[in-house]
Amino acid sequence: MAYLDLNGSGNETSAHLHENGRITLMFCGFGERPLILRLYGRGRTVLPGDGTWDGLAALFPLAGSARQIIHAEITRISTSCGFGVPQMELVAERDTLVRWAEQQGPTKMRAYQQQHNTRSIDGLPPAMATRETPAY
Repeated sequence: MAYLDLNGSGNETSAHLHENGRITLMFCGFGERPLILRLYGRGRTVLPGDGTWDGLAALFPLAGSARQIIHAEITRISTSCGFGVPQMELVAERDTLVRWAEQQGPTKMRAYQQQHNTRSIDGLPPAMATRETPAY
């Protein structure tokens, strides 16, 4: 499985994948029938210019806020009741991050990534810190 990772103020997932390759993804069902789903496996960060970037990127609508793709090979799946998960309703998707990134343009986005995305909270380097990241 894979997901498109958008720019943000940190880069924790990529840094920890770069350190040891382990990943856990958790999904919660907030509707009338609650459920928690966890996917466990080994993952990696795919950056623009990597050999598998084009094939994976074709699966997503790329926006100016795209930073990398997180690709995981799932080795274990578990579920639990989710009875502690609150019931909520989706009102709308937000487009604030995408609009902000598109206004920045590629040069400012690279500068932002260099300032905010080259170390995890605990000081680990993500994949993008180990090589020059091409523009999106």
